[in-house]
Amino acid sequence: MIYVFLATGFEDIEALAPVDIMRRAGLPVETVSVTGAEIVESAHAVGIKADRLLSEIDFGMADMIVLPGGLPGSTNLDACAPLTKAIAAHYAAGKPVAAICAAPLVFGHLGILQGKKATCYPGVEGELKGATYTAAIVEQDGNIITGKGPAAAFEFGYTIVDFFKGEGASNPLRQGMIYKELLG
Repeated sequence: MIYVFLATGFEDIEALAPVDIMRRAGLPVETVSVTGAEIVESAHAVGIKADRLLSEIDFGMADMIVLPGGLPGSTNLDACAPLTKAIAAHYAAGKPVAAICAAPLVFGHLGILQGKKATCYPGVEGELKGATYTAAIVEQDGNIITGKGPAAAFEFGYTIVDFFKGEGASNPLRQGMIYKELLG
């Protein structure tokens, strides 16, 4: 199961576009509220009903942990001790993690970006402790995927699909979603 964690103030497109893309690809994905409530308010005051609550999930079943960005969403994720403890254990077990926009700061604070290439929203680079900041739209270094910001949400989602299904597996989705036409 791929878990996408929602905290109050998450960036709408960074959570929902990747979830949509992963579901189109047939990947098992659920949104998880870290607030204790089913409805989580986004950075733009949109209430989104999470599939599950943090207290209901088994991290042992997590194939990947995904963190959308946004503020204060990213800092709220970082302040959620049960989540950060689970991320550290998940990554230590060799399992993949992904974060976009400001959310890679969570990985930076946990020390899991040490010696890795990563990207994030401009101005957050200083929080990526030990990482080599690339400014790429999406960066994958081993089992860590990071995305730059809202406009990177589609590419971030496609990269997760390719991570699980193989390089190029997202191409039919890109075509069907008219993504390649957007790029010219």
